[in-house]
Amino acid sequence: MKKIVLGSVLAMSALASLQAQAQAVTFCSAANVAGNGASVSGGGSTSFIKVGFRPKCSANVWLLGQTLNALTFRVGSASSKGKSSYNGSSFGGSVARYSDCPVAAPCGANAASDALIHAASS
Repeated sequence: MKKIVLGSVLAMSALASLQAQAQAVTFCSAANVAGNGASVSGGGSTSFIKVGFRPKCSANVWLLGQTLNALTFRVGSASSKGKSSYNGSSFGGSVARYSDCPVAAPCGANAASDALIHAASS
């Protein structure tokens, strides 16, 4: 019985994580040189982003964003040369430090994704 409950919990956690990541948009990836962010399009009345833009990215930066509804947008970021990840949302105010990356591995897309998922959303 314990294995069934544990398996159910793990499956639900993985599903929630995949669902959140499937909706996230990568604006900047560390492979980009400074100023070479992905183009972001506006989404009308159901999207937080109303007008499209192209972000200017610093080199070595991962930046992910996610529109949750017309009023809520959240971001997660990390630098492959830094030691911390950051997150923030339109619901919770400013961007702030989220956590330290492991000493043995540099920050990367996974750190930015984790920070995004844990940004305030309600």
